[in-house]
Amino acid sequence: VQLQAFGGGLVQAGDSLRLSCAASGRTISYYGMGWFRQAPGMERESVATVTYSGKSTYYVDSVKGRFTISRDNAKNTVYLQMNSLKPEDTAVYYCAANSIYDTFRAGRADYWGKGTLVTVSS
Repeated sequence: VQLQAFGGGLVQAGDSLRLSCAASGRTISYYGMGWFRQAPGMERESVATVTYSGKSTYYVDSVKGRFTISRDNAKNTVYLQMNSLKPEDTAVYYCAANSIYDTFRAGRADYWGKGTLVTVSS
């Protein structure tokens, strides 16, 4: 599975962005999908994940109520809607796919996409 994230950019605090992750090479229908981020000097962290069915999601505490992960298996695409952005959300965002959903808890994934930079100014 090849993954490519889109939609990053420079925004102001309080703005919204929607990231997209387009998959190719294989359907994502049977994969758990996730968004991770890595800020300068920081370790990569899991931001949001969604099961293959879309019925179950996970969010890191710092984004709960502001970010929403969703997937459109027909379009082979995963989204991350980010609202009320804060400067601390500044990071490179990566999408990932896992055949075993629980592996996300260990910060691992079967496939990683190239990241997209999100910069939030105060």
